[in-house]
Amino acid sequence: MKKQLPLGSSTYHVNRPAGRGLISAKLLALMFVFPLGGIAAAQSNKPPRIGYLGIVNVPVRMEAFRQGLHALGYVEEKNLIIDYQWAGGNMDQLPKIAEGFVRTKVDVIVTAGPITTRAAQKATSSIPIVMAFDNDPVGSGFVASLARPGGNITGLSALAPEISGKQLELLKDIIPKLRRVAVLASAIAPDRAQTMNEMESAAKALRLELEFLDVSGPHDVEPAFHALANRAPGAVVVLAGPTVIGRMTQITELAANRRLPVIYHQSEFVEAGGLMSYGVNLSDLYRRAATYVDKILKGAKPADLPVEQPKKFEFIINLNAAKQIGLMIPPNVLVRADRVIR
Repeated sequence: MKKQLPLGSSTYHVNRPAGRGLISAKLLALMFVFPLGGIAAAQSNKPPRIGYLGIVNVPVRMEAFRQGLHALGYVEEKNLIIDYQWAGGNMDQLPKIAEGFVRTKVDVIVTAGPITTRAAQKATSSIPIVMAFDNDPVGSGFVASLARPGGNITGLSALAPEISGKQLELLKDIIPKLRRVAVLASAIAPDRAQTMNEMESAAKALRLELEFLDVSGPHDVEPAFHALANRAPGAVVVLAGPTVIGRMTQITELAANRRLPVIYHQSEFVEAGGLMSYGVNLSDLYRRAATYVDKILKGAKPADLPVEQPKKFEFIINLNAAKQIGLMIPPNVLVRADRVIR
């Protein structure tokens, strides 16, 4: 039975079984406008919260990520909150940070590389995780396939194994008589086997001999360079990894002091004084990571969002570093560089 209400009242009695409560007109209106799952968010009016998990702070990548979000209409502290957390180069801190994001119930976790993605993966199987980059997402066990991730993780692949062969070609172009190349990399990196297979195949074609030196931890860097002094390779390839990115200045200085031609995966090493780099444009990946965050916040599931591969690569040369070690860069190589630091 319906009951007459005073004029202006916003609450209605409805025909219902005994024990049911009252429904406000405002709530009834919300039910027509928002899906049931979005009513709480509409009432709380709280901006979504992103947890960013990194090993060290690389400002140029952060700026690219912010630019990507801004282009999609997000403004920090207004319609989006980002909790930036870095481990300060200490990988042991990553699980604690990831668990903290789970406790605070962030809406999305953004990770900066495979080590951080692993920590986030262990912390949660329900909160969406966006990889800003990963060298081998399938091999690392983060996704079932690039086309169908199948879990709570998606994002971007850096295709690092394919890049290593190109790095050897560039070294050979600069140093035609090159015969021996040392490779500094982590023995425990998930993509290490695939990367080394690619490099060995390229080295065979270029008639180069490779020697692997392990830099799995921060205390391995200086001993590795001492070993290089005894082995006297013609050039060095430094593969990407948390240890080397955390020891960027130390590595570029050691290379310069020993007058070693070194090629890196990431442009930040060249900007820090390194000789040259060839690899994925990581700033572009971070910018594109914002699109994944946007899609997930709008209701997409990571399992349904294919992992994207790189679209931009960059070759950077530092002529100041070349002069410091007495290396002449041939003109035909210089013209191929995307950027030359003078």
